[in-house]
Amino acid sequence: MTTMKSVAEALEHMHSAVGSLTGGETIAIEDSLDRVLAEPVSSTMDVPAYDNSAMDGYAFKAEDVSSGTSLKLVGTALAGHPYTGDCPPGCCIRIMTGAQVPAVTDTVIAQEDTEANGDMITIHAELKVGSNIRRQGEEIRQGEAIYTAGHCITPVDIGLLASLGRADINVRQRLRVALFSTGDELVQPGQTLSTGQLYDSNRYVLKAMLQRLGCEVIDLGLIADDKDAIREAFESSSQQADAIICSGGVSVGDADYTKQILDSYGSVGFWKVAMKPGKPFAFGKVNDAWFFGLPGNPVSAVVTFDQLALPIIQKMRGIQDYDRIALRLQAGTAFKKRPGRADFQRALIQPYGDQSRVFSTGPQGSAMLTSLAEGNCYVQLDAEQGSVQEGEWVTVIPFTSPLR
Repeated sequence: MTTMKSVAEALEHMHSAVGSLTGGETIAIEDSLDRVLAEPVSSTMDVPAYDNSAMDGYAFKAEDVSSGTSLKLVGTALAGHPYTGDCPPGCCIRIMTGAQVPAVTDTVIAQEDTEANGDMITIHAELKVGSNIRRQGEEIRQGEAIYTAGHCITPVDIGLLASLGRADINVRQRLRVALFSTGDELVQPGQTLSTGQLYDSNRYVLKAMLQRLGCEVIDLGLIADDKDAIREAFESSSQQADAIICSGGVSVGDADYTKQILDSYGSVGFWKVAMKPGKPFAFGKVNDAWFFGLPGNPVSAVVTFDQLALPIIQKMRGIQDYDRIALRLQAGTAFKKRPGRADFQRALIQPYGDQSRVFSTGPQGSAMLTSLAEGNCYVQLDAEQGSVQEGEWVTVIPFTSPLR
């Protein structure tokens, strides 16, 4: 029996059914980009590890030093080469950015606020005690929690882990996703099209999105419209993968082999989701693998993956609190809509005077990938909402990885 679900109901149903992978492995931090932490990370050291200079200049005791005072230069502190001598009253030490501040000093003045005449340095600014010093532990304290389990590692995270001396990290195992397309009308890019044929674009964009997520993609290619071949693809992929994704053949009432074979598993639901683009969607289990069936039109396939399958894929990867940023912006153009389904119109945030507005990318046909390629966000219109006029406030969801 066909069930019309809202986007929220579809997500709730899937979230309640699917758990996270539990396996993990220890890998080098340089290999950890886009992987998900399997355990919390705390710092084993203070950052900075010692008081250091925030700039090139001169270090001295601030007591009795004011603008116009001249100090005698008695030494130099370089990054990695601390100054260990004395700094008597009336003296200063040349210091470079990042160098450890000598214990015999308490203040640093920028080079541009001084004048050098031989080994005499004249101060041309008033300073407070402790100026221009990065204090030990002011960024991170030893034992402080840095990341929680379930955090997805970014390039900056790798740098931060390296700054803490971490050479390796414990992450969740990669999610294995089997991906294939079916349909005799589909042709591999690079081949010649015959009448009635079209190139398989869905598998390519979905594969790229999954790779951006750090998934291990098992690309089964194009599967012919042959019942035995399609059944074998499902059986084979369910033994190799944690999840299976295909597009097309999931519309209620379809008479093709894909739906017939999925019906035979008895644990796949075929839904109508009240969203546009994309209405047909399938979800359930094929043996031990979770299955996501997407519509066949390219934009519908991408948007249903992004809005419905992606949050569940992220949960399976171990990311527990996946969410998106939503903005409120004024429409720079009108957005046409009929009440009935939530609409994810492709749009472009652009400067508008001293602010920003959001503009439609043009025709919104479900086969027109240009509407996505030329955009940087969705304008999300509620199910019962009608058309929007220029200047009205709308909800905007910026494209993020893996779509961008």
